[in-house]
Amino acid sequence: MKPRPLPQDPMVRRLVLAAQQSQLTRRGLLAGATAGAAALALAACSTGGAGSKPTAAKDQSATDKTMTWANWQAYLDQDDSGGYPTLEAFEKQSGIKVKYDVAVDDNNTYYAKVKDQLALGKDIGADTVCLTDWMVARWIRLGYVQEFDADAIPNKKNLVSNLVDVDFDKGRKKSLPWQSGFAGICWNKSKLPNGLKSVDDLWKPELKGKVGVLSEMRDTMGLILLQQGVDISGDFSDADFDKGIEKLTKEVSDGQIRNIKGNSYLNDLKSGDTLAAICWSGDITQLNAEAGDNWQFALPEAGGTLWSDNFLIPIGSTRKANAEKLIDYYYQPEVAAEVAAWVNYITPVQGAKEAATKIDPSLADNQLIFPDDETLSKAHVFRTLTPAEEQKYQAAFQKVILGA
Repeated sequence: MKPRPLPQDPMVRRLVLAAQQSQLTRRGLLAGATAGAAALALAACSTGGAGSKPTAAKDQSATDKTMTWANWQAYLDQDDSGGYPTLEAFEKQSGIKVKYDVAVDDNNTYYAKVKDQLALGKDIGADTVCLTDWMVARWIRLGYVQEFDADAIPNKKNLVSNLVDVDFDKGRKKSLPWQSGFAGICWNKSKLPNGLKSVDDLWKPELKGKVGVLSEMRDTMGLILLQQGVDISGDFSDADFDKGIEKLTKEVSDGQIRNIKGNSYLNDLKSGDTLAAICWSGDITQLNAEAGDNWQFALPEAGGTLWSDNFLIPIGSTRKANAEKLIDYYYQPEVAAEVAAWVNYITPVQGAKEAATKIDPSLADNQLIFPDDETLSKAHVFRTLTPAEEQKYQAAFQKVILGA
């Protein structure tokens, strides 16, 4: 497959490898303060309580050669006809028919939709799903995922060494990284020819009502806190977070921020409803490829966030072996390189950089896929929160969303 054109701006090209040298974390939402919206927000904030953990479903992969993969928008290589070349190759090779479901717009809203089934050990309609580290940690803690059969994923050996052990899944027995990336700022180049350098630039008077931010708390609040001089990777305080929430609340109340959304923020950029946003790195490359080279991504001067999304197999999946074959397939360097050439996110697969060079030599220099130390020095991992902090901070963030 011919790779999509890559951005040439040196700032963008200084962005990605650091993700492979650090533990990483990743990614409309609620529209009004109705009772239903409030209930969904509370469900999304819930970190789960004590109780017995559900039992894994019986695997039926031997007789059922189908599966469903739930994922985010613009997160798999796609051709002009809407097909997924690498996935189609897997289907042909394995004999497994895969439904690719673009079902995840935001970690919390997805969790709110499936948490009741998960708690009962029921099928949630997905045999593998890609979610961000902190949400994966929650699923693992609550017993909502199945442990991999190590022999079924031999290509796990290709996982970059720095991601083999993470605090929420030692030895990677229940999760494996899919992609990683950055949250930063973006803008419409034709409308804002002088560009943006900082999060504070989003609050300029000429952008009133034309700014979007992400419904992913750690990314939006991460960038705001960094702008305020807070080390989000360190031991920041409740007071630090509260100051950031005050700033977000003000910009929403003043009408500076138009929308707080998950992946659907891209539609607002396309339509011109928003001219600038807190956004995810690879999305802007895809947006430029699909809708003209109109947008620019950059890490703010104060820094951006660094995250990763991970494969997991839900506790109620009856097609576990099928899902493991899919995961193993995507850990082949040549396949990982083909995906990376399209999505422009950081690949966690060793050997993918060399394979990408064979597709297009310039890919190896793309900082959104293979970042260097300078790029990584500007990217920060939002520290792991305690369950109490997560509940408190997410509730405060959801309160702002409900008032947006």
